[in-house]
Amino acid sequence: MPCFQRKFEVRTSAHNEVVDVTELVRRAVVESRAQVGQCNVFTPHATAAVTINENADPNIGTDFLNALRKMITEHDGWLHDRIDDNAAAHIKSAILGPGETIPVRDSSLMLGTWQAIMLVELDGPRERRVVVTVR
Repeated sequence: MPCFQRKFEVRTSAHNEVVDVTELVRRAVVESRAQVGQCNVFTPHATAAVTINENADPNIGTDFLNALRKMITEHDGWLHDRIDDNAAAHIKSAILGPGETIPVRDSSLMLGTWQAIMLVELDGPRERRVVVTVR
């Protein structure tokens, strides 16, 4: 099967933010016309991540960010903070990971009923790239 790739930009508005990018990814998958395959969603940034979670309740994003903040505290004597003061963002991003892979059938994402694809901003606000590859 040929490979299809689409890139898009997401402008975040907060230092830490969860942005639902499901519809942008869904459009790319439809455009790919893939009948069966896999969709990879990737962000090429060291202080952002991609995850899959619920989107029906906006409190999920807030709870998610609060949990991350409790696990990896800002300005906790991280050595990297001496360079650009964002070590916690790098650590959170490394734990979450830069991408997710979702099965595709009939040009549709095979997400669960409550699942959505989220870009997680950890050092914003910034302009973030997201790369969608369908095979």
